[in-house]
Amino acid sequence: MNGRFVATVAFLLGATALVAAQAPLQSRNALSRQYVEGQALKYHMTGINENWHYAIDADGVVKKDAGGVFFEEYQWENMVSDGQPVVLAGAADYRQRLTLDPNRNPSAPDLNKVDPKMIGPITDLMTFYVDLWLANKLGAVRKAGDHFLFRNPMPASSWADGTRVLIGEDAIDFDMTLKSVDAAAGTATLVMKHVPPEKSAVKLPAAWMQAPVGDGPNNWVEVQKEQNGTYTASVGEETFTVEMKVSLSDGKILSATMNNPVKTIQRVCEDEALTKCGEAKPHEILRKIEISLVQ
Repeated sequence: MNGRFVATVAFLLGATALVAAQAPLQSRNALSRQYVEGQALKYHMTGINENWHYAIDADGVVKKDAGGVFFEEYQWENMVSDGQPVVLAGAADYRQRLTLDPNRNPSAPDLNKVDPKMIGPITDLMTFYVDLWLANKLGAVRKAGDHFLFRNPMPASSWADGTRVLIGEDAIDFDMTLKSVDAAAGTATLVMKHVPPEKSAVKLPAAWMQAPVGDGPNNWVEVQKEQNGTYTASVGEETFTVEMKVSLSDGKILSATMNNPVKTIQRVCEDEALTKCGEAKPHEILRKIEISLVQ
């Protein structure tokens, strides 16, 4: 699944780059981040990725670059995997940079030398930040109840390696709602749904893949070549529902949840054209991620 994580990050970053080029800088709103250099931030993350359960901490600080642009720098530590402490190779030297400053585009994390167990947490934390950055940059949800659907102009993302994974694609639009603004509590709640586009942008090589597996068009597909010469083909609907609570005083993320189900059917096929296939079997991939600011 690591290739899929990397492809999803590239997809999100491509979308934000286009937004940055097209959208004017928005004025202060309920979700705007107000940075103070030296501010310490620590998030505790828990995750369920199918049968894998984990917890990990991201320990960060607000910094400012030579151009005066703020960013947050995080070190990952204290991982517990399936109830057991884990030593993460290279974690002591790795720093992840994130930003909610609309003057700076989000940038991809360097995943080349990180421990594979860190890839999920790194990309999931980035998803939270990119979602909030996008809502801020667009400035389309400013008061409780505001809703906006951003149709992503990017083509489908791909995690195919051409060797084992012959096709691996997904595509999403961004459906955002400012669910509530609680002045007394000093918080705003943003809901960002990653939903299938009206017209699927993913490559569906076989006719049987066209029939919707979920409530919307199929926007997730993967074809793997197995060692015995068969092909495992899966197609379905992927969605993300991200809900985050944001501080009204400075725009930092106080807590956030992500539910990421992928509802698929899977068939084992004799041919690469996927015309001689066995019975379709349902398979659901479920990921649930939570972060909370450690006060």
